[in-house]
Amino acid sequence: MFHRLTDDYHVAPQIEVADLVAAAEQGFALVINNRPDGEEPDAPQGEAIAAAAREAGIAYVAVPVGHGGFSHAQLDALDAARAAHPGKVLAYCRSGTRSAHLWALASARGGAEPGALCDAAAAAGYDLAMLRPMLTSLSAGA
Repeated sequence: MFHRLTDDYHVAPQIEVADLVAAAEQGFALVINNRPDGEEPDAPQGEAIAAAAREAGIAYVAVPVGHGGFSHAQLDALDAARAAHPGKVLAYCRSGTRSAHLWALASARGGAEPGALCDAAAAAGYDLAMLRPMLTSLSAGA
């Protein structure tokens, strides 16, 4: 259920409260919620996941990404969350796609090579082809 992008960054589709026990057992230090509350009312909302993360000893940060796209503020929030909570990360959204895209954009902005980002995402089942021009631009500006 948790898809590896790197050794320290995994993404997943919507997680359940019970998944936090497995996340703790697998050594995750931080859960990043990339899903806006209310997007799907029947899904566990942020506060329920945050409470379960706390119980499991895992930090929780919400960096919601709506269907309107990505912003530098979201990249900044992701970078700040990772800096404040070093270690293995599990990011989730409805399917894991927005989480994978946000990771790739932030990584490219940090200077990561776009081809390597695309390869890592593809190995996890996510296609970054439509982001390739933006990844290239962000990486070149690093």
